[in-house]
Amino acid sequence: MNRWTEMYKEKLTTIEGAINKIKNGDKIMSSIGNGQPRGLCTELAKLIKQGSHRDLYYFNTLNVNANALAMPDVASLHHYCDAYATPLPRKIFAEGIGEYYCAMFSDGVRILSGRFDTVFCTVSPMDKHGYFSLGMNPDYTFGVIRGSKKRVFVEVNEKYPRTCGNNYIHISEVDTIVENTWDPVAVPVAPPSEIDMKIAGHIAELVPDGACLQLGIGGTPNAVGKLLEDKKDLGVHSEMICDAFLHLYKKGALNNSKKNFMPYRGIGTFTFGSKELYEWVAENPGLEMWGSEFVNDPRSASKNDNLIAVNGIVEADLTGQCVSEEVNGKTYSGLGGQQDFTLSAWYSKGGKAFLTLPSTHKDKDGKLVSNIVPKVTGTVGMNMWNTHYIVTEYGAFSVKGKTVPERVKGIIGIAHPDFRDELTFEAKKRKLII
Repeated sequence: MNRWTEMYKEKLTTIEGAINKIKNGDKIMSSIGNGQPRGLCTELAKLIKQGSHRDLYYFNTLNVNANALAMPDVASLHHYCDAYATPLPRKIFAEGIGEYYCAMFSDGVRILSGRFDTVFCTVSPMDKHGYFSLGMNPDYTFGVIRGSKKRVFVEVNEKYPRTCGNNYIHISEVDTIVENTWDPVAVPVAPPSEIDMKIAGHIAELVPDGACLQLGIGGTPNAVGKLLEDKKDLGVHSEMICDAFLHLYKKGALNNSKKNFMPYRGIGTFTFGSKELYEWVAENPGLEMWGSEFVNDPRSASKNDNLIAVNGIVEADLTGQCVSEEVNGKTYSGLGGQQDFTLSAWYSKGGKAFLTLPSTHKDKDGKLVSNIVPKVTGTVGMNMWNTHYIVTEYGAFSVKGKTVPERVKGIIGIAHPDFRDELTFEAKKRKLII
């Protein structure tokens, strides 16, 4: 038995034993998605339900494993914070219970390090050198652990993939260890709609061979993946590793060979998607997972030439302001790394940043409503100075370097035809155009 094995046994406890160490007033942060330790979070919810931890803070992003903490009867008994809402957090935000955490992803480490004193995370089993891998989700968690002294609680899951890159923490950095086996949450690949394919078609025309990609999750990124499969030598430097990249790899379009920054390696900070995607990421030397303070920092991401960033929005106005995280004035998702990669792509030599949205949606009464409006009705996620391309099924328009009248005319040109006259009337009424 070596020193690390002895240390492991000393720090190992039950899930209940670990949660007994939590005190009222503790400030706990957890990883993104599957980096949230399911056992620890579920047991923490039981503790909070006792009503004795009203001053406890719990923070996570993209909650898929800590749903018990976001249930209204639990969230109302502590400070539940979230930076990217899934269905349960959306509900409690709407009821004024949970707390939406406003931050760009690249700012996460700096902000969270000064706010939280305890870290919960899922890790792969320890290796012979005493290292755990944060696997699919180093995200902001890795930087917080490495940046300053925190209490670190790890949940060792033998089904959690070990990954390559810069995402390892040593047992000497860990305070408490629990063991728990569960299957990481996987989601099926979202089939692209006809509108997704049209939007992706406008983007694909502007993507050169050898481009470096950043894609998110959903129908439009998957459509982009399908329409880029005939490209050559594509690379990855992306906040999220998603199924679109796996598709491009299987088609032979993605090999990272033309990347001028960190060549021959796809770079990401968290992984979310299908079970097959998780198997592809596991111990793959062609994919490296790094902390978000590196991956999302425009000063590093923009070193990739021809960086192509594709991110979704829900509303755009005639000057290029965009709403990213709200629907009908209520928090629906989060800003994530959209601002980071829009800036990164602009700073990249030959880079392009695309903000995508269908031109319309139907309201609760089935009425067709334009997603392009005279003035945004929600919180601006991307301001008019930083927006590069806006893309709908009717075209892609670059607002960069355009005057207000030029922007107005160009954006109306990619709105749904049924709303163009109305938008033109409103633009003239507001003296945006003559």
